[in-house]
Amino acid sequence: MKFAGIDGSFFVLFTLTALWNAEGAQDSCAHQCGERLGTCSCQATCQSLKTCCPDYTEFCLQISPYSGSLMGGKVFLIENTTFDASSEIKCRFKQEIETRGYLAQDGRVHCTSPLLYETGFIPFDVSTDGGVTFPYSGTWLSVHHSKVSDGEKCTLVNQTKWQYYGTPNTDGNLTLTWTQQALTETQIDIEVWGYQETGDSYSENWSAEWKYLYTLAKKIPNNGKFSFIPVPAEGNYSTWDYGILRITPSSYPDGQSNVPAVWSSDHALAWHLGQDFRNDPNAWATAKCVEWEKKEEKLPDFMEEIIDCPCTLAQARADTGRFHTDYGCDIEKESVCTYHPGAVHCVRAIQASPRYAAGQQCCYDRTGAQILTHDSTGGSTPDRGHDWGSPPFLKPPRIPGFSHWLYDVISFYYCCLWSDNCHVYMKKRSSSDCRTYRPPRAASAFGDPHFLTFDGLNFTFKGHGEYTLVESDLTSLRVQGRTQQVHFPNGTGAQVTGLSAVAMQENNSDVIEVRYLNDYLQVLLNQKVVNFSEQSWLDLKGLFLHSTADQNITVMFSSGSGVEIRGSGGFLTLTVLLPEKFMNHTQGLFGVMNGNMEDDYTFKNKTTMSVHASPQQVFEFGANWAVENGTSLFTYDTESLLNNFFYGEKHNASFLPVFTPYEDPADPLVKDMVSLCDSDPFCRFDVLTTRNLQVGNSTRRSHQNHKRLVENLKPVISCGWLGHPTNGTKNGTNYLLGSTIAFTCDEGYELTGAKERTCQATGTWSGETPSCVARADIKQMILLGCVFGIVGLAVLGRLTFLCRKERRKENQKLLSEVRVGSDQETANFQRSF
Repeated sequence: MKFAGIDGSFFVLFTLTALWNAEGAQDSCAHQCGERLGTCSCQATCQSLKTCCPDYTEFCLQISPYSGSLMGGKVFLIENTTFDASSEIKCRFKQEIETRGYLAQDGRVHCTSPLLYETGFIPFDVSTDGGVTFPYSGTWLSVHHSKVSDGEKCTLVNQTKWQYYGTPNTDGNLTLTWTQQALTETQIDIEVWGYQETGDSYSENWSAEWKYLYTLAKKIPNNGKFSFIPVPAEGNYSTWDYGILRITPSSYPDGQSNVPAVWSSDHALAWHLGQDFRNDPNAWATAKCVEWEKKEEKLPDFMEEIIDCPCTLAQARADTGRFHTDYGCDIEKESVCTYHPGAVHCVRAIQASPRYAAGQQCCYDRTGAQILTHDSTGGSTPDRGHDWGSPPFLKPPRIPGFSHWLYDVISFYYCCLWSDNCHVYMKKRSSSDCRTYRPPRAASAFGDPHFLTFDGLNFTFKGHGEYTLVESDLTSLRVQGRTQQVHFPNGTGAQVTGLSAVAMQENNSDVIEVRYLNDYLQVLLNQKVVNFSEQSWLDLKGLFLHSTADQNITVMFSSGSGVEIRGSGGFLTLTVLLPEKFMNHTQGLFGVMNGNMEDDYTFKNKTTMSVHASPQQVFEFGANWAVENGTSLFTYDTESLLNNFFYGEKHNASFLPVFTPYEDPADPLVKDMVSLCDSDPFCRFDVLTTRNLQVGNSTRRSHQNHKRLVENLKPVISCGWLGHPTNGTKNGTNYLLGSTIAFTCDEGYELTGAKERTCQATGTWSGETPSCVARADIKQMILLGCVFGIVGLAVLGRLTFLCRKERRKENQKLLSEVRVGSDQETANFQRSF
């Protein structure tokens, strides 16, 4: 529990009077869940601290399941309270969207999630008096429709056939399947819904709408399967080319919103398009492609503000603060990469661009090189609408998934999949290369604990307490670490500490805390434990949170900074990634990020210490970065945490660690240590201080992972895309430093200019731009050259002859003058004697 700004005496008073005040008046959690009241608490931490108001479990709702698709229709159970049989239930989301609830025979209430246009935790309230008051409250997690499990969706069997239906060689039956138990009624309806965005683009009246179109099948058995032969939709419905299917109980009226439902994936509605599409799909799609191109011409250029792609696959996978795996092309899952042939992996920029909420997608081939649309239709394509949407959602183009489909996906069908106009699409969605991409800097902490700063300084600080690992005035980023004493295998305490918890926040984002508890990572969101049993990806306030199957936690803040946390060998291993804009804007144990390790030992008062400081001096430096209760991000929800870290010193000055362990040659552990650790100093250190080879091995792996990460994030020079000459080809698509591209000409053409060009350290290509000239043109040039050469020689010869002739005349004249002068001089000479 976080008690920022209150002192210990107040907290003692609060806990002693948790249930009743001096006059016996009782506080209630009705309408106040998440609050701390005068005499008791309605916060989630009250359960472990035993400070809850008596009616906490009645009004603060726990639900199961806690998440579902943003399309709505998921029925969830309120687990922790029962209601009177006479209750008239209504469920209200975000204070405005009401859905019908019902009371089961066991007295528990069920609510239905509504259709939403956003993701994340959505507050909801429950009324038992028909909507007069809503005293009960909880939260519902709205999830991107593509990220929910397959069991929650109905399946388009052979989805490609659905989306190509009506094009050549694609016809016959279509089949839809679903889990029968997802809906309780015996008869169901299947409806078609379409999506549209109306109003002026990027204006206040731009709005999004899912609209019921028609019912495809009525009152059919809920047996989990439906097959049909599609026919063109009637009337104007056939103009809707993007939509979704919904299965609902037949007891509800057609098209009624916010009722129990199972949705399909959103898809191109080729199967219901009109006869004009079926008669000539290419012509129909070409017209649509041209129309889309004209619309794009009138829209602002979003390409100017999106982040450039990483240059290599290694960089893309390492930059986890700004890029995340595209679930449609994942090398770990051996994806087919349908929309990017030739790619083995794609990533998406996590954050949408600031003004236009655009997205970036970057794809890579098996060599690790980026694929560009100039070279292949499988190249990286930026998006006018970010696939994951962007806060505050609700309005285009920020609607998760759906805006992206309208502006970037259905147009791909028009131009590339249903017609042969992919060049039109690629012109408007050409790849961003990586010439302006700058990889982030990484800092890590692991083991006993060892710190590797952004600038490369490494040191060991074994303080016992809570410390600022990094903070920045640029975005109010704060990452704090808690270290606790380690115990030997026999249970006795060692003079060693390790990271046991990390807490973080940026600006006014949600607060995330990760703890290491008995080889298990516990994650808290704003002091409440997060359960990843249903979802591994959470869209939260100011950040995204991701948990892998092996419990690696990644936090991605809106600034592009990323925090990775893993549990290993009894400790937490932490890595912080910061983009280049944080240069000279960090302080804490990870130092000043500026490329100069000499000032990484900077104290709070801005004084510095030599990088050659002794372990005892480093210990003093670390102690200087102890946090205070008023700025702590940690949750103190047990007596032990309260006593040891809230009431106690943030830095335990009485705990003195082993600064330099001694390697005794007679120690039987030393031989195994040398075999395991080799020359790794951190591994050797931790084996000696903990007497545990497993701990040392974990430290060694963490150290290797950090070195590999730093290597993958090294800056790479790119010279940018290099095209082939007209009527010629090139032999490569790698545009990084040292790459050489050779050029050849088609038959009948000869190469002029550079035969090959190499990417130089200056970021420019060597040599002159090559071109291919037809041989006939070359012969003509040679002939003309010969003709002009002969004429030139003739003219030159004539001029030479004339010049010589003129020169002979001048010489003769001069000689005559000389002779005359000579005779005169001779006569004068003779007269002088």
